[in-house]
Formats: sequence, structure tokens, C-alpha cells
Amino acid sequence: MTVIMLSAMFENGGNTVHRFLDGHPEFFVYPFESQMGTGLANDYLASMVPPRYRWPELPLAGSPEQYYDLFADEELRTYLRTRWRSKFRDCGLDMDEGERRRAFVTYLEDRPRTRRNAVLGFLESAFSSWRNLARSGRERAFVGFSPVLVLDVDKFFADFPDGHMIHVVRHPSSAFADTKKRPFPWSAERYAWTWNYCQHVALVAQGRYDGRFHLVRLEDLAADPEAALRPILQRMGFEWSDRCNAPSFNGHVLTEIPPWGVVQGGARNAGAELSPGERDDLAAMTGLICDLIYQPGVDRTRRSGVGVPR
Repeated sequence: MTVIMLSAMFENGGNTVHRFLDGHPEFFVYPFESQMGTGLANDYLASMVPPRYRWPELPLAGSPEQYYDLFADEELRTYLRTRWRSKFRDCGLDMDEGERRRAFVTYLEDRPRTRRNAVLGFLESAFSSWRNLARSGRERAFVGFSPVLVLDVDKFFADFPDGHMIHVVRHPSSAFADTKKRPFPWSAERYAWTWNYCQHVALVAQGRYDGRFHLVRLEDLAADPEAALRPILQRMGFEWSDRCNAPSFNGHVLTEIPPWGVVQGGARNAGAELSPGERDDLAAMTGLICDLIYQPGVDRTRRSGVGVPR
């Protein structure tokens, strides 16, 4: 199985692209965010983003049962353990966690304790224990999504040199406007610099992992899903499917993206909700990276504000 991981800065549309890929007949698409972080990461990025979104760090020695428990997998485990508290409680997914745990242990017990094998066991056990999973019989890739996974892009490709990563970008003014709707939003400064760093890493990864790292702008997906996704699928060796023209869950078309993500209506120009001062501040902090992503070829020897895209 090929492993395809989606990455996106918060409120950049990663969940949206995840749902658009759900209907592809050659993909096993993880039901929610596949938060594989283990909390063992202790590097210079540890204070930047929540540990559940990092690529997993695992001990050299450990039983399959211990490995299983280390994965955060917060969204799916909340659904399985306390469904009434899950924002996905009405999605209809049928899975027993005990069955999944046994499948994970069985997968890993006779294999070397490597991170690659642990990740494959994490994914394989989910789909083998998903009782009402809509299968086409043609599946040949696992698709997962973990926000800001781009920060660990080198680790991902070290484990999966045959894998692919798709990174989703949304204009920071619209993304920050949606971030402000959260109960505990980040400040504009924290959001802007984290957004910058994620996109900078993504732009470097495009050159470093040519043909395996793919960048898509959410605005392009909203304008024409096929035009945005078909070239990426082709580069990864998959045919286009018209079922990727609309978001879905387990093959059932969704009329809206929530509760999978807060981004609604594609690339809705949420940036218009910000005050002129907020937009100017964001433009000053993110303008250099915005030029590279939204205005390729501009003269970057002089600085000017970057407004909200069409």
C-alpha cells in the first residue's frame, strides 16, 4: 500500500481536501484526522504545535500494545470510547476499538519494531476493523491527514521514500479570520509566523522531494476541484475520479464539511471579516511567503502589502 499524507496549517483546508479525496475508489481514507503523534517528540518545534500533530516518535523497545497506546489518535478514540462527546457522533462509523487493537498487535508482533511498520499497522488496523467501510475492491493507498505534518516532512520521507505528501495552503487572512472563531484563538502574530514557517518548509520540500511532495491552494480547489486535484493524482500514479468533485465521508456525499473542519464553502473570503488594521498586520508578516505562493514571479526586492486573493 502506498501511504499518502495530507498536511495543512490550521484552518487552511486540510480536512476539506481530505473529504474530497474520500470517494476515490483506489484510496482507503482515514475517517478523521489521523493524529499519530506520540508525545515523545522533544525538539525545537515542541512548543510550536500540539504533539498529536507530529510524526510519531517511538521507543526502540516496546510491545505492540505499548506502541498502540502511544498514538494520540484523539478524534477516533474519542468517538470510539465516549461517542456522546464526539463531534462526529452522528457520522455512522462502525468500529470496535478492541478489535482494532488486536489487529494492530497482530500486524506488528512478527515484524521489526520500526516506525514505518508501526504507522502501517496504525493504518491497516483501522481499515481492517472498520465494519461498515465502503470498499471498491480497488484500494491501493492509505490516505491520512494530520495538520502541520509538513514540519516533519523529512521524517515522513525517511520512513516512506515511496510515499507522497499533499500540503494544502490557504491565504492567511481568510485562515486567520476562521481561527478567530475558535474558543481559544491564537494571536495574529503567533498564527502568522507559524503559517509562514509551515509554508516555507513546504516550498523547500517541493524542490527537495520533487514528484512526491505536492502543494495545492485551497482557492484553486474551490474554483475547480478537478483542475486542482487531477494533476496531483496523475503525478502520484492514480487516475482521476469524478467522485473527487465533491466532499464525502465513507462514500456518502456531504452537503457541508463540518464537523470534519471549520473551513466551509471552499475558499470563502473570510478575510473580509477582518478589520483593515488586522489585514495590514497580516500582510506585513506574511507578505513574503504570500508572494511566493500567490504571486509567483513578482519582484521581491521591494515590499508591498498583499491583499485578499480573488
